[in-house]
Amino acid sequence: MKNHTRTKRRKKRVLKKRIFIIIPLLLIAILGGSYLFHLNSTAKSAANEAHDDNTVYKNKKSDLRDKMPDPKFDNVSILMMGIDSGEGDKRDKDDEARTDALMLATLNKDDKSVKLLSIPRDSYVYVPEVGYETKINHAHSFGGPKATIDTVENLLGIPVDYYARINFSAFMDVVDAVDGITVDVPYEITEQDSSDKPDKVHLYEGEQELDGEEALALARTRKMDSDVERGKRQQEILQALLKKALSVKSVLKYDDVIDSIGQNMKTNMTYKEMKSFFGYLTKGTGIDIDTLSIEGVDYQPGNVYYWQLDDRSLAKNINIMEEHLEIPVTDFGYDFSEDEEEDSGDVESEGEDGVTDEQEAPQEEQPPVDGNDGQLEDSDGQLIE
Repeated sequence: MKNHTRTKRRKKRVLKKRIFIIIPLLLIAILGGSYLFHLNSTAKSAANEAHDDNTVYKNKKSDLRDKMPDPKFDNVSILMMGIDSGEGDKRDKDDEARTDALMLATLNKDDKSVKLLSIPRDSYVYVPEVGYETKINHAHSFGGPKATIDTVENLLGIPVDYYARINFSAFMDVVDAVDGITVDVPYEITEQDSSDKPDKVHLYEGEQELDGEEALALARTRKMDSDVERGKRQQEILQALLKKALSVKSVLKYDDVIDSIGQNMKTNMTYKEMKSFFGYLTKGTGIDIDTLSIEGVDYQPGNVYYWQLDDRSLAKNINIMEEHLEIPVTDFGYDFSEDEEEDSGDVESEGEDGVTDEQEAPQEEQPPVDGNDGQLEDSDGQLIE
């Protein structure tokens, strides 16, 4: 971790993960467990289609590992990348797209728990692929999954054993495959659809059944509130989806989910390795997920906006994940023993109501900026045509 000149500290904010970033765990577990539901042949075919057979990943352990772990017996990590390049998107191809969401998951084999560290997409970090510091979401556009893995390992010092990359289509397909989800829409919204066509999705206030396109629009919107409220909304949508997807009724619909996986997900996990993760879904109380976020400050040294990660917060989260993986814990020189206990917003398929972060005022809109690669972005990090 490096120290950089910081702008005036503003109120701390917690950047919420995109709702679709958790879908890889669900899809992987469904694929891995499908042999229980007589879908082995279909699941294996989809897993093979989703598998990245690039020689870069074949039998190659992380440089931070002494040996390649076996997810059946060892704690492992999965880097999940979300890209906004669904059907109808003409801006980027998958391998050239920027990551719209980035999260590192550590999985502990003993208690079948998962910790998810959200890495803000505007984080100012060193990208080994190009040899300079820029936004972490640019790494994928420079060198695909490998460049992103190298960047995350350089930032955290934690081995990345596997990766899974999905696009918006995967989220919508899962919602549609289980015949929609029931969600309480907090207010009337008009939002763009997955092809970025404006005002195509119109929802009214109140509890209602949403299809994939509508659920995605609700998860993405923040026109009427803040990132914190959007994060709470995403937690509610996620819980509704997990509850529906794990219900006995939905088991019969897994073939529809599996059919879409090969086209919408790319991973270096084999079908055999995916089967090892099924136990995380069958724990009995749903997926035990503890979400983590890295604090920081706004940083704008010129005309480009960044999120400057807080060194202490970064170090604390690294230690949490090292302990969860049961690997040597790095001594950064900080004393975390007196830290106040924080609500991490555990996500389960049933029970909890989601995050309890304090209300945060909406961020001031930033003018379009050049993201160091000649393309303009708005304040949300979206490319401007």
